[in-house]
Amino acid sequence: MLWLYRLLFLPVLVVLAPRYVWRMRRRGGYRENFAQRFGAVPQLPPKRSGVRRIWLQAVSVGEMLAIAPLLEALKREGTTEVYLTTTTSTGYRQAQDRYAGRTLEIGYFPLDWWLFSRRAWRRVAPDLVILTEGERWPEHIHQAQVRGVPVVCINARLSDRSFRRMRNFQAAVGPMLGGITRLLPCSEPDEARFRELGFPAGRMTTTGNIKLDVTIPLLSAAERTQLSRELGLAPGNLVLLGSSTWRGEEEALLGAFRQARAAGLAVSLLIVPRHAERRGEIEVWLKASGHSYHFRSRGAAAGPVDVSIADTTGELRKLTQLADLVFVGKSLPPHTEGQTPVEAAALEKPILFGPGMGNFRQIAKNLTSSGAARVVSDAGELAASVRELLQDESRRAAMAAAAQAWHRANQGAVARTLVVIREELAKRGGSKLKT
Repeated sequence: MLWLYRLLFLPVLVVLAPRYVWRMRRRGGYRENFAQRFGAVPQLPPKRSGVRRIWLQAVSVGEMLAIAPLLEALKREGTTEVYLTTTTSTGYRQAQDRYAGRTLEIGYFPLDWWLFSRRAWRRVAPDLVILTEGERWPEHIHQAQVRGVPVVCINARLSDRSFRRMRNFQAAVGPMLGGITRLLPCSEPDEARFRELGFPAGRMTTTGNIKLDVTIPLLSAAERTQLSRELGLAPGNLVLLGSSTWRGEEEALLGAFRQARAAGLAVSLLIVPRHAERRGEIEVWLKASGHSYHFRSRGAAAGPVDVSIADTTGELRKLTQLADLVFVGKSLPPHTEGQTPVEAAALEKPILFGPGMGNFRQIAKNLTSSGAARVVSDAGELAASVRELLQDESRRAAMAAAAQAWHRANQGAVARTLVVIREELAKRGGSKLKT
């Protein structure tokens, strides 16, 4: 099957190139170190005796934030060094800002074609490969196989779409899963799906979700006040947050905001779009809405506004701390995959999301059953729930307490993940990790 993947990769890449280039231009930042996508790895120092080199791939911002405690533990160990790669320009900027001092080097993951991958592998020469969440690249895994390098997939999950595709196209299962040494699903339902696809149970360990172990720095009262002022949030207003929203969801939130205002509530709407480059299309309907608004990328607001758009990257954890109620995006129809509700739960916020939480179905189910979150089926139900919850402080407090309890009960995934990494490093002659 690998030969077919190699044969089709370049023609498919050529077909998809215009769309890829358009996204690059729209999002920006992709020109930097572009040659790395063809295997031109940054200049790495020679490997040191007794030090094991790990190649860790984290696709974008969410995964990049989640690996913080893992990188900290590996740094403390002292006998490992991490070459960290990412796929997106936003993930790359996050990595540079947060991990430059904790890693050997930071680069872009190469396109998964034979010559590009082999070129990168020869330069990196890792002793262990770690892939996060849904990262399962056939050529990358094959290069590890032929070199006898173990591959550990951490926080592994299968979205509904990926599971359907792999179940319906069994020939793809081998290249994507066959060369994985250890698979660490983030939930029992994910483990069941991998098992159904034929992955050996003896090489799987369900560790839980490492995103639940991340410590989020809390803003002081003065910092919250300053941030609110910069965003144009009116003092004393309740704040409805749209977290990582996608097309159509901003309009639904604006409708909910209007109904809350019509009910006599003093409320401000704060929207954090998943892709900041959508600011242009968002501004079109904001102008038509008649509401005052401000975009964070344009500096501090001159005064309070109705709607604040945080079109920046890497600030969601700070912004969530200002919210009284959080709607998690990419979840209202026609969207089906969902964005992560973990940060909102960790920050003890009452949560709303649509029915389309495929990427976080077990977390969404647990949050809902614990009373920390509520599912809204459409824009109308979103508006009704927003109005109800913003009017009921005690109900919001109960949901926040449930979120806190759920978060505390589900921590510990990083420690369980490190146990497996220790075992694989030990097989390669690595030392124990210090915890």
